[in-house]
Amino acid sequence: MLISADDLKEIFRDQNLLIVDTRSFGEYSKGHIPGAVNLDLFAFHWFDTSQNGIASFNEQTRKLLSFTGIDENKKIVFYDNVSGMLAARGVWLCQYFSHPDVSMLDGGFTKWTDEKLDTETEPTKYSPSNLTTPIDTSIITGFEYIKENIGKITIIDARSKDEFEGTIPRAARGGHIPTAINIDWSKNIEEGLFKNDEKLASLYEIDKDTPIVTYCQGAYRAANSFLALKKIGFKNVRVYLGSWGEWGNNLELPVE
Repeated sequence: MLISADDLKEIFRDQNLLIVDTRSFGEYSKGHIPGAVNLDLFAFHWFDTSQNGIASFNEQTRKLLSFTGIDENKKIVFYDNVSGMLAARGVWLCQYFSHPDVSMLDGGFTKWTDEKLDTETEPTKYSPSNLTTPIDTSIITGFEYIKENIGKITIIDARSKDEFEGTIPRAARGGHIPTAINIDWSKNIEEGLFKNDEKLASLYEIDKDTPIVTYCQGAYRAANSFLALKKIGFKNVRVYLGSWGEWGNNLELPVE
C-alpha cells in the first residue's frame, strides 16, 4: 500500500497511472506532482452510519471517486504532505471499493520535493470515469456493530491523549468508546514516513487474530492506523466511519 518517491518518479507520467493530491486546493495550487488531480478529502466527512447513512455514503463516494477519474483499470496513488491521514483515507476508500491497485506516496509531497523532483502549479483537468467494483464490507463498520461487540473486539482510538480522556471533547460528550485503547495515529510515522514494521509491531502489541476497529474524530486518522496495522500483517481490521463525530454526539451510546 506504499510507494516510495524513487519508485513513483519512474512511472509518474504513465498513462495508466492516476495520482491524487488530497491536500487543500490552496496547497495544491502552490505546487503539486505533475499530472496529479486534486481531491480535498478533508471536505468529505460522514457521521451517519445507520443503514440508510451507509447506503448514501456508498452512493456519494462512488460518484466522488468516479468523478476524480478513479476506476479499476488504473493504478492509483494518493498523497498529502507526509504519510498522513488524508492520503490514508484515499487508500482506504479505494480498498473499500475493492480497487486492485492503490497506494500512498510514502513521505508525501514533502519527500517528493526533498528529492528535488518535478512539480507544477497548473491544475490538472479531471477525466471522469466509472468505478464499478464491488464494496468490501469487511473493512468498515458503523456504531451498531461496535455497540453489540464491546468487550469482544479490540478498539483502537487513534486520537490524541486529550481527546481520548475527554479534556478536548469535540462532540456533545468527551471521552472514548468503552474498552478502547489509545494509540495516537501520529506514532505511526517518523520524519514524515511510515515507521518500519519492527517499530510498528512494538507500537501495536496486539494478537493479530483479534478483530480490530480503529476510530478517531472523522475516520481520517483511523484510516492511517488501518494502513499501519495492515502493513504489519493484521487481517481483520475495520474503520469506524462515523467515529467520535457520531458516537460522541449520540447520547444513547455508552462513553468512558
